[in-house]
Amino acid sequence: MSSPGGTRWAPAAAGLAIGALETFAMGTAKRPLGVTSAFETAATRLARRFAPRASRVNEFLAKREATPKIDWEMLLAAGIVLGAFLASRASGTRAPELPEVWRARFGESRGRRYAAALGGGALMMFGARLGKGCTSGHGISGTMQLAVASLAFDLAMSASSVLTAKLLFRGGAR
Repeated sequence: MSSPGGTRWAPAAAGLAIGALETFAMGTAKRPLGVTSAFETAATRLARRFAPRASRVNEFLAKREATPKIDWEMLLAAGIVLGAFLASRASGTRAPELPEVWRARFGESRGRRYAAALGGGALMMFGARLGKGCTSGHGISGTMQLAVASLAFDLAMSASSVLTAKLLFRGGAR
């Protein structure tokens, strides 16, 4: 599959690579892939550092280990960011300009794009913790194990993605 400025992985090849990584994680670490727990660890470390009294009375933080460690999940989260950046540079698929549908709907403000990305990411993280897992935890690991909760998550995620896109980009690019 090609794109302006470079090539992208075929969806089947990307899926096979993710499946191989998941199988490797389950076989070696005895744990499924998941990213949101890395953010829990980072939040716990920050809370204990900057608000130690509050973190002692917070039920969620009290359940976390005394000194959260930087483990493979933290490295996985960092690797996702670094890998995405390196892959976009290597393939030349970094979008040189805003997609027309975004520009028509929201304008060209870089600050608005960053705010939307930050806000969307915060909402995704909240939803992931509320749902006891993220897209990698439920969508990849749980689905691989045929977990009913993960299959329900997949359906809800797909439906909400379509609904969100329809609401944000109703009418498409004008």
